[in-house]
Amino acid sequence: MDSIIEVQRQTHEEIERFERALSTILSRTHKTHKSHISTEHKASDILDRIVARSVYLQNAYDDIDGTRKAEIEVLSAPQILGQNDLDEFYTRLKKVQDYHTRYPNQIVNGFEIELAGILGEEDEEELDEEDPINTLFSGEERYGLCLDLYTSHTQYNNLKHLPKRLQYLQYLDALTAIETGGLHPELTKECRYSKEYENYLTGLYSYLLSFSKRTQPLLDIDSLQRQAEDEFEALWGEGNVPGWEVVVKTGMNEEGIWCRACQRQYAKQTVYDAHLSSKKHQKAAAKLESEGNITTNGTTNASHHTNGTTKSSTTESKNRNSARLTHLISGLLVPLIPTLAETKSNVERRFSLTTREREEELIDEAPAAAPQDPDGVAQEEEPEEEERIYNPLKLPLGWDGKPIPYWLYKLHGLGVEYRCEICSDFVYMGRKNFERHFQEARHAFGMRALGLPNTKHFHEITKIEDALALAEKLKKEGRKEISQNETTEEMEDEEGNVYNRKTYEDLKKQGLI
Repeated sequence: MDSIIEVQRQTHEEIERFERALSTILSRTHKTHKSHISTEHKASDILDRIVARSVYLQNAYDDIDGTRKAEIEVLSAPQILGQNDLDEFYTRLKKVQDYHTRYPNQIVNGFEIELAGILGEEDEEELDEEDPINTLFSGEERYGLCLDLYTSHTQYNNLKHLPKRLQYLQYLDALTAIETGGLHPELTKECRYSKEYENYLTGLYSYLLSFSKRTQPLLDIDSLQRQAEDEFEALWGEGNVPGWEVVVKTGMNEEGIWCRACQRQYAKQTVYDAHLSSKKHQKAAAKLESEGNITTNGTTNASHHTNGTTKSSTTESKNRNSARLTHLISGLLVPLIPTLAETKSNVERRFSLTTREREEELIDEAPAAAPQDPDGVAQEEEPEEEERIYNPLKLPLGWDGKPIPYWLYKLHGLGVEYRCEICSDFVYMGRKNFERHFQEARHAFGMRALGLPNTKHFHEITKIEDALALAEKLKKEGRKEISQNETTEEMEDEEGNVYNRKTYEDLKKQGLI
């Protein structure tokens, strides 16, 4: 057993070296957002280790079990006649030597390995499959740059009494409006007071809390949540919770009869009495009775519900959790407004991509796997020095990664620029790329923005003014073709007289034919 004093000294040294390591990590520059998040998580890990060792030191100095006091007494005991002062020292030295004789390959100081693993330099260009940051975020979150709210969006659209279902981009706009108008002010009272809405708020709060902890590991999120809880308790007691004032203030003035079993309010006593014999009420009453929340006959005391006292207290307790979650979500969501804007931009960008472009993007973002030999053992890639490519004319690169020949560059006309105003003044190099872009997503998106179909009639049209003029011309030609059909088509009556279609129909309507 090590000396308690030596263990305390070593713990002090470890804390000091952890503080130096923390300073070293936080002073590094970062090229990517991923490396920045990884550094913050490492710093959070170091702080946790420092806290754990500080707690251990505090317990050791408190000396609850008396170990430190006994150690000091042994070291400071007066010399006994005939006993050497160094006997205790040699006794402990012999124990140390015996231990290392039995375990010759034992690591002397494991703290050095622990510290080296934290301070190890990482190559940002090489993606490691075992990096915990890769599994910490989903692909949609992009290492904390965006939010992944598809699950919450689905729960929102499945709410009962929902006035209107929202698309994903509209749902993001609704969450962004929390800074000015609160959370979901568009929902009706029946929707906000339902159990499904409470479940939706629970899921949204759990995700936002997890996302905040993953993207801000150095921030004490739990402490901020406790402060928000205390703030909510004060507001709820005063009846000033934003968006939920009606539940607290007007609950005592509501009239009607409330059935706890069916969780429903009835305006008249006769309607309430009639529903007591229904199978639905009897089932709900039996379930509530089994939980010990209702009287043995399965009905409620109507006299308490008539004045609205019991109903108001039930409404408050039922909606209190929803109001609490709404208040906590507001505190988490307001700082994430820029992240919501970035999420919306990313979704709009991905909507404009084709299936092939999305697949290529996933391949580019996937971590590269290490090559393996036939025995299944990963091989280490030997660094190869890439030769500097001489390309003074800045020719496009071919399939082999080298510039294409100049004659091929001239043959395909890759030096000629083609500008397309519909594609936001994008420049295409070469006739082939220019003709191909009319069927690509960028041009199709621009045509949809103008409200025009991307058909062959608009091929080779690059200016917005020309496209609109052509669309108007096609409409006029369509009308002219209809009128020509009416005048050129011939009809014959019973006497053999020939008329055009329009004249024939007019005479027939007048009864002259």
